[in-house]
Amino acid sequence: MRRAIELAARGLGHTRPNPVVGCVILGPDGEVAGEGWHRRAGGPHAEVHALAEAGEAARGGTAVVTLEPCNHTGRTGPCARALLAAGITRVVYAVPDPTADARGGAATLAAAGAEVSGGLLRAEAEAVNAAWLTAVRLGRPLVHWKYAATLDGRTAAADGTSRWITSAASRADVHRLRAESDAVLVGSGTLRADDPHLAVRGVPGAAQPLRVALDTEAAVVKPGARILDGAAPTLIAVADDLPAGRTATPGAEVVRLPRADGGRGLSLPALLAELHRREIRSVLLEGGPVLAGAFAAAGLIDRVTGYLAPALLGAGPQALGDAGITTVSRALRLAVTGLTRTGPDLRITAVPAPAAPEES
Repeated sequence: MRRAIELAARGLGHTRPNPVVGCVILGPDGEVAGEGWHRRAGGPHAEVHALAEAGEAARGGTAVVTLEPCNHTGRTGPCARALLAAGITRVVYAVPDPTADARGGAATLAAAGAEVSGGLLRAEAEAVNAAWLTAVRLGRPLVHWKYAATLDGRTAAADGTSRWITSAASRADVHRLRAESDAVLVGSGTLRADDPHLAVRGVPGAAQPLRVALDTEAAVVKPGARILDGAAPTLIAVADDLPAGRTATPGAEVVRLPRADGGRGLSLPALLAELHRREIRSVLLEGGPVLAGAFAAAGLIDRVTGYLAPALLGAGPQALGDAGITTVSRALRLAVTGLTRTGPDLRITAVPAPAAPEES
């Protein structure tokens, strides 16, 4: 199953709006006969790729798959039926399919006489498929906040300089995160300070994510901005009460959204709803401290990756702005899920921790 999860991860950034799925076929002797993963939306599912590689060795064998085999006909046929037709007699899956149109594959397999079991390494399989599961369960994309800072939490020096706080290895790793995401998001502060490009570079075969710029007053993105260069599609979000003639931006699509309560910035739930409507399932938040603070205050951060450089600045902007947290008891507690070195830097990945039980 861990091998199937590794295979599923190869589809990150390529399958939207579908899930990433990996499958390993074991022959009757228990040896690996075939492997596959879902490579792109509309293409064959993981089980079909694995069965094609296994051929006749699949008959009487076992399918190990990260998501319950689908039970419906969409752009491809039902995988549950494909497994049965290939002679698979046992199916082990990690995560039950939560969608109304595709679930039921396990029941179909069991009714046909196959041995079926679910839940193996479910947490690990859910982690790799978190974007799709978030979209299904919450009706919005997963939000992954990425930041780079010194050990004392500064994202730039007092004079505003920030290139380069972290190493080339960390910057290359950020391009990997972009390649695994459906959209990359920044706000007007980052647009004004950095004129970011936001496209993926140096990742062979990467699908370019949608570049999303929050420019509430339609005042920051100007002709010649790097996000308008055509290297990747660009969406600019502006306030819906602006005059129409002020929002046209050649080289990008413009979407008009309601302002946030209080009038500062745009409504983040409305933004995420619009991205979900566009079949965006994961958003890499690369904005500055103000935008990150707004997402944190709204409870809309699902994953955090911090790149910490072994350096101290002592002054300059912090990684996270005002998130509405006024006391330690209200801190957004995180559970660390990854800790590794990227060049001389430290990369930490974390997700919101489950709420602790209240003390009596």
